[in-house]
Amino acid sequence: MYQAFQVSTTFGVNAPPNMSVEGFADIANPHIPSRKDYLFRKDHLRDVLAFLSAPKGDGLYITGPTGSGKTSLVEQVAARINWPVQTITGHGRLELNDLLGQWLLLKGGGMQWADGPLTLAVRNGHVLLVNEIDAMEPSELVGLNDIVEGKPLSIPQTGETVRPHDKFRLVATGNSAGGGDRSGLYQGVLRQNLALLDRFRLMEVGYPEPAEEMQLLAGAVPTMPPAVADKMVRVANEIRKVFVGGQDGAGELSLTLSTRGLLRWAGLAAAFKGAPNALAYSLDRALAIRAEPAEREAIHRIAQDVFGDDWL
Repeated sequence: MYQAFQVSTTFGVNAPPNMSVEGFADIANPHIPSRKDYLFRKDHLRDVLAFLSAPKGDGLYITGPTGSGKTSLVEQVAARINWPVQTITGHGRLELNDLLGQWLLLKGGGMQWADGPLTLAVRNGHVLLVNEIDAMEPSELVGLNDIVEGKPLSIPQTGETVRPHDKFRLVATGNSAGGGDRSGLYQGVLRQNLALLDRFRLMEVGYPEPAEEMQLLAGAVPTMPPAVADKMVRVANEIRKVFVGGQDGAGELSLTLSTRGLLRWAGLAAAFKGAPNALAYSLDRALAIRAEPAEREAIHRIAQDVFGDDWL
């Protein structure tokens, strides 16, 4: 059973009262993502809802830097309209057969077939969310070409042919747009097959605007003074500038403070508020310990410049 959801009230955005999106009425499906507090950006929400409503033979490929919220965007949209999601993370050893399913040995003897995430999604009308798709071998992903277009899924192991459910959707996320990693920062990213990429519509998710990250911090750590939160957001954006490079930096950092990392820093700062220089202590544990010594010093220097005397 399906249900119409009013966009404005469901996602907390400004939208016409008559604008709605179709989702599922069943709230008990275990594959529905857990609902979490989330600040939807209108443009991104528009793209995802348009795809879910009418894919027109496309998949959806979401590209953007690490920790920008690509996966959580899809999951939190699905959580609010009760759309089940099968989530997998791509890597170089993942094969198409892993997505189809496997034979299981029963205790009493005999074998039983268990659908994999792709088969479950195709059969039942779930979203198949492939994270880090650009880390998978292109030769394996070619097997998805026909599925994206809505053609039946053949399972060689059982001989079964599964016709796609009307609500089946394929969404992929990656740190590149499928053309390989030109920055050298994302190890394992592979250039993908053009025939597969041609079957996806694209959208890009960057880091939120400072005002949006301030809202996220306020929701995640309500006790954080706004002045401190503001400086944390400024530190994050300065680190990102140096990470990306350009006129304001030369790409000297090999890691960045994502929105995920920013929220972690704020949460740890609140937890360690009794420690000497809690901000520096928690920044190390949220990010800087992973950095080389020179990079770690640079990160702390950025934070010290932003916080001034408050850093000590």
